Parts: sequence; C-alpha cells; structure tokens
Amino acid sequence: MKHDGHGARPVMSTTRVVVLGFAFVILLGALLLTLPISSSTGVSVGFFDALFTSTSCVCVTGLVVVDTGTAFSTFGHVVIILLIQIGGLGFMSVAMLYFMLLGKRVTLGTRLVIQESLNEDRIGGLVRMMRWVIFSALSIEGIGALILSTRFIPIYGFGKGLWYGVFHSISAFCNAGFDLIGNYQNLMPFQYDPVVNITICLLIIIGGLGFAVLQDIKHNRSFRKLRLHSKLVITFTAILLFGGTLIVLLVEWSNPATLGPMNFFQKLQAAFFQSVTLRTAGFNTIDQASLLPATKMISVILMFIGASPASTGGGVKTSTMAVLCLNVRMVARGRSEIAAYHRTINRDTMQRALAIVMIGLAVLLIDIMALTLLEPQANFLDLAFECASALGTVGVSSVGTGTLEPVSRMLLILAMYIGRVGPLTLTMALGHKQAQTKDAFRYPEERVLVG
Repeated sequence: MKHDGHGARPVMSTTRVVVLGFAFVILLGALLLTLPISSSTGVSVGFFDALFTSTSCVCVTGLVVVDTGTAFSTFGHVVIILLIQIGGLGFMSVAMLYFMLLGKRVTLGTRLVIQESLNEDRIGGLVRMMRWVIFSALSIEGIGALILSTRFIPIYGFGKGLWYGVFHSISAFCNAGFDLIGNYQNLMPFQYDPVVNITICLLIIIGGLGFAVLQDIKHNRSFRKLRLHSKLVITFTAILLFGGTLIVLLVEWSNPATLGPMNFFQKLQAAFFQSVTLRTAGFNTIDQASLLPATKMISVILMFIGASPASTGGGVKTSTMAVLCLNVRMVARGRSEIAAYHRTINRDTMQRALAIVMIGLAVLLIDIMALTLLEPQANFLDLAFECASALGTVGVSSVGTGTLEPVSRMLLILAMYIGRVGPLTLTMALGHKQAQTKDAFRYPEERVLVG
C-alpha cells in the first residue's frame, strides 16, 4: 500500500489491483460454478473442482478436471464463457463497460489500472483504446461465431449449433481452449474439417498478437510503418508458428497415433493447428498423450514462450524472447547496443525481459520438481508438459489433469494464476513496487567473470 497526496487513506498500487482483481473474479466464478444450477445433474460439482475450472477460465488456460461439455448445465456454460471473456480481455474491460453504459467519467486511478492491465507505457488515449479493444474483440468473435456456426448447425441443429459457434469463437479468440463437444474430445471430431481448423487458428493468432499490435496494424497498414514492438511480435510469431509446424510435421510424420494415417494436406493442417494451439490456446485435434517425446519437448518451449503482451494469451511473451535473442546477437557481434529494424532497444527493456524469463523459469522448474515428488508414477516429460501448459496458460494435457492428486492440481491453479497476471507483475505486487525508480546512490563498479 501507498498513501495519497494528503497522507490520509492508503492507496493500492495498480499492480496489486490487477493481481487482486483477477483473484476476485476467480473466486466469484468458483462460487457461481459451485451452485447446483451450474451442474448438468443438479448436484454441485464441488468447490475445489469449481475453483480449478474458474481459474482455468479466467486465466484463459483450458485445463479441466471435469468434462466441460457434460458436467455443466447451460447456466454453467454461460458462466464459463463469461469468465473466459473477462479473463481474455482483462477484468478492467468489465469496469470500462460499466463506465460506458452509465456514461460515467473514467477517473485517473482507473486509467492507471487500465494502463497496467494492458501493459501500456503511455496513459494518453487509454480509455479510447479500451473502447476499441472491447468493440474489436466482440466484432472478431461475432464473425468467428458465424463461420463456425455454418459447420456446427448441420450437426447439432440451429439453436445448439449457433451456441456452439459463439462459445468456441470466444474460447478461441481468448486463447482459452474450452470446448462443449463433450467426453474430453475437444476438437478431435473436426480434425479433418478445414473451415473449423482455419477459423479457430485465425482467432487464436489474432487474439494472441495483442491489442496494441492490432491497433498499430489498423493505423499503419504497411509493415515498414509499424512500431518496433509490432514488428518484433509479428516476426517472432511467424518464426514460431512456421518453425513449430515444420518440427511437428517432421517428428510426427510417421507416428500412427497422430499424423501417420493422414494425407499430406491433413498432416500439414494438423501440424499447423498444433503449432498454433501451443501458443496458449489449448484446443487440440490430435491426441496429446500420443505425441513423441521430441514433440513434447518442443511443445514445452513453445508453451513457455506463449503469446504477445496485452493479448488474450499467456506465457513469457514473444517480444520478451525476441529481446533476449537480439541481446544474444548483440553479444555475438561485439556490439554495445541492442538494435532491430534500425531502432535501439533500451537497457531497461532488456533487464525487464531477463527478469520475466528468469522468474518464469524458476516457477516452471519448482512446479515440475514438486509434481515429480507428488506424482511418482507419472512420466517426467508429461509432468513438464502439464506444468508448462498451466504456466503458459495453454490448456493442452498429455497426462489427464483430472487424474492428478489434489495438491498437484492446487499447484497448477497457482501456476495458471501466475501465468495470467504475469510473473513480474506478481513479483512487483508482492514486493510493494509500483515502477522502477532511480537509485539514491551507486556502489563502485567491479568486473565479474561469466561464461
């Protein structure tokens, strides 16, 4: 806590508002999902399963301990999709809608929280951007819902097919990966359907680029005119998508349990979908448990990197890894500054990127180590896959989350939460830090040998 200008009442830092805001929405969602009306049988699913589901929704992960399609009622499904929407756009989107509908003035404190939730470095134009974010998200989801409905309506009927289109469109754009197909099938019944595959992939990619990038593309149609952040995000995203597709295609080509029985186009489609979904989405069209060890290892890396800042996805973010890769290139070339696209990246950005990756790696390794102790019968690589999926808010599972011990699931809840609010944001909130400040003094500098 800090105090206002008059030294009267304590004022909570924006990082803490973001961290506690997500926690509040998770608990509220858990209470709603615990209600008997949320269950398909009329009997409560239990608070712990409801808490896990709510966390997975708000953190737009997609890991499940009960089957979403069959365990919850229509009311439960509505609660789930609302939690996904709030989690994907950020809980401040609800506050913004409140101000818009009632015509209220947005206070400076609210603007600062919006700035923190969107990970923006400027406060000017934030309210206008937030309005644009809400409008754009709903428009994209609406288009996706219409396209998906054309495939679902012939199978499930008009009402159910339209609802499935809306639900899966929001789930895809918000990078959540929740489905209503039932029996833990996810999108495997549609693995050969190009319309469903391509639509879901596009929604995931657009949602994962980040609203700052989308707005930059809207104003500057030429790649050359885009901000450096947008250029790095688009470039690194393209490298990860096509690199991931190529690796999955080569490794799984002859695997009879995944790509083996498919023709070339089907293999390419499934490999691309797998590469896209590992970028924090959680949908799957092939059995994750049947993936070869090499594919699972590369999947852990892709899930750890995740989507982009101010997006609906998680992970340490593409731009973070791009900055670290550029730093490696700088050292290898013997340069003194980190540069890309004729622009220099400051040291503060590099230090922040390094802190995010180091904290993320520490959380991931601790999580993996804890799960290996709690689940001695499980395969190590499967547990690493599960932890990376939770921390990266991805949602794919190769071990079956519902089969894990309650303590293990509690650790996954914590990992999903850290992955959504951001490891550095959480660390700053716990450490009472709002932003970087100038040091009052400096110690003498001394060389340290590394490498």
